[in-house]
Amino acid sequence: MENTRDGRANTVIVKTKARGWRLATAESCTGGLVSAALTDIPGASEVFDRGFVTYSNAAKTEMLGVSEALLAAHGAVSAETACAMAEGALAHSRADVAVAITGVAGPGGGTRLKPVGLVHFACAKRGGEVALLERRFGALSRDDIRRAAVDQALDLMIEALN
Repeated sequence: MENTRDGRANTVIVKTKARGWRLATAESCTGGLVSAALTDIPGASEVFDRGFVTYSNAAKTEMLGVSEALLAAHGAVSAETACAMAEGALAHSRADVAVAITGVAGPGGGTRLKPVGLVHFACAKRGGEVALLERRFGALSRDDIRRAAVDQALDLMIEALN
């Protein structure tokens, strides 16, 4: 597996083409950076269907169908919300694989239970299971947390495509 962001994104695009599938992203704390990494790769238009940047809870509900009750019960930064985001991205796209990211990039906004650096990921395959992952990147800079989250999301997509 490639260790650079471009290498990871290229691997995602190549593997998706080989399967004849399409991709979607649902991003909160990364604000579209995963979509940007994927669309930086020549030929991505053959497999990248769409990216949802759902920074607010209203956007998560309106664009992805994440229920207000789920958000009220678990919060935007939770495994449950990440899962609902990934499933919503599949439901609202032509994609076969969707990755979702929601977290606290900081420097503010963290709590004792949900500290800065906490990021939840979900990767869903149409007709398949949803892989969930929680990462605690720690008190890195906002930029470093977001970059680490992009790399992790790309790795999750690679695993889903293997």
